[in-house]
Amino acid sequence: MCGIVGALSTSPVNQLIYDALLLLQHRGQDAAGIVTMQGTKCYMHKARGMVRDVFRTRNMRGLPGLVGLGQCRYPTAGSAYSEEEAQPFYVNAPYGIVLVHNGNLTNAQALKEQLFDVDRRHINTESDTEVLINVLAHELELVARDLPLTPEHVFRAVGAVHKRIKGSYAVIALIAGHGLLAFRDPFGIRPLCLGEAVGQGSRDSGREFMVASESVALEGTGHRLLRDVAPGEALFIDLAGQLHSRQCAEAPSLNPCIFEYVYLARPDSVLDGISVYHARLNLGETLAQRVISTMPPSDIDVVIPIPESSRPSAMQLAHRLGKPYREGFVKNRYVGRTFIMPGQGVRKKSVRQKLNAIGMEFKGRNVLLVDDSIVRGTTSQEIVQMAREAGARKVYLASAAPPVRHPNVYGIDMPTKEELIAHGRSIEDIRVFIGADRLIYQDVDAMKRVVAALNPAIHGFEASCFDGVYITGDVTAADFAALQAQRKLQLDNDDDGAAAGAGDGSNRSRLALQSGEDNQ
Repeated sequence: MCGIVGALSTSPVNQLIYDALLLLQHRGQDAAGIVTMQGTKCYMHKARGMVRDVFRTRNMRGLPGLVGLGQCRYPTAGSAYSEEEAQPFYVNAPYGIVLVHNGNLTNAQALKEQLFDVDRRHINTESDTEVLINVLAHELELVARDLPLTPEHVFRAVGAVHKRIKGSYAVIALIAGHGLLAFRDPFGIRPLCLGEAVGQGSRDSGREFMVASESVALEGTGHRLLRDVAPGEALFIDLAGQLHSRQCAEAPSLNPCIFEYVYLARPDSVLDGISVYHARLNLGETLAQRVISTMPPSDIDVVIPIPESSRPSAMQLAHRLGKPYREGFVKNRYVGRTFIMPGQGVRKKSVRQKLNAIGMEFKGRNVLLVDDSIVRGTTSQEIVQMAREAGARKVYLASAAPPVRHPNVYGIDMPTKEELIAHGRSIEDIRVFIGADRLIYQDVDAMKRVVAALNPAIHGFEASCFDGVYITGDVTAADFAALQAQRKLQLDNDDDGAAAGAGDGSNRSRLALQSGEDNQ
């Protein structure tokens, strides 16, 4: 999960991209980078940290040009403590290409071997984005050798990329001296949308465009949402502001990641024609039905959300049950979100730094806590205990998402089954671990149905962490074993990086880097 943005404007684009990255900060808080292009020269600045910490006035002055791209990173491949793996990535041939990527390639290791043995290209990091940019560069070199580069060449290269790489990918790239390229995987797993600057003229006069992970980045920077990039589609915006598009995949189908609607995306975004806020209201509606079928609503005195993604679902659930909705937890926004911290020890320790209970909302009451999802269970365990210490008579917990039982290989930090509380455990086992008096989960089919109802054009979702179905069809048991080994190595490396940075301002702990931003 990362946030990516690309823009072409009639005025310097550095501030525009910076502002868009601030609006996408919830998608990645480990590193950030911006590249701009003036003529055929590219200017880059990237570093570990939050967007506001990475870019200072002197850095912004060094990013001239009317076209550029940026990324805020949350790593699921490679190491969080390797600055060289921060995006964007650059290759100098052909033309000079700079690229940002949101997603995860499931065949990155095989591609790395192909690139070295067959394509004669060297990969220097563990990042699958470096693999991706080299595949694109190789295919561009093949189709446009000794010819002026045209949109047709670009689309042929993207078609070849689709045939070689597997997994999830939303990509934005700059081709030096030519323009901005954006494309999306044939399943449309990771989001990508196109916007136009408000008040611009006709196509013939050249327009100002932005491509970004979420519509909120467009709207917050003075653009209007035109449409989503279709699965398998490529867009090429030349330097004159002319938009070219082509379907480059052989059998595309729209199957967006449903966890975007459950947790990842901002509620004010619209992804693939679905309002994230409306989707979460619908999840609350169907979760209320699950609660009613599980326990007498009369046993519940008050409904309290666990900040922040669960609020729309909790409000709708309370309305459906006819119970008071109350804010029972105050969040410290200057502590990073626990979902993306590397070790259980750090995650558990941070919960009470992050949330504090309002005693009067709990004392003597039977409270129904509503969370967006339960992944590892340790945070839920701490929050249930906090509610009891605040005086709750009974503590019930409802999850707006179904049990997370399976690893995710498409760019969300759920890589191994051992880290998932619901894997191999019954609902009762999970309830006992968490310490709740009752535990109610969303139903998988109901979740898919109520979200899909908001856009009839969507007939399926990537929901592998809930249903175990890996939509790309190429994920094997060997892949999971490799992911588990990679995960262990990554956590070991990150622990070493955190220790090495304990006394070094340039290598602050991951917790310090994630100061003050949550999903909303």
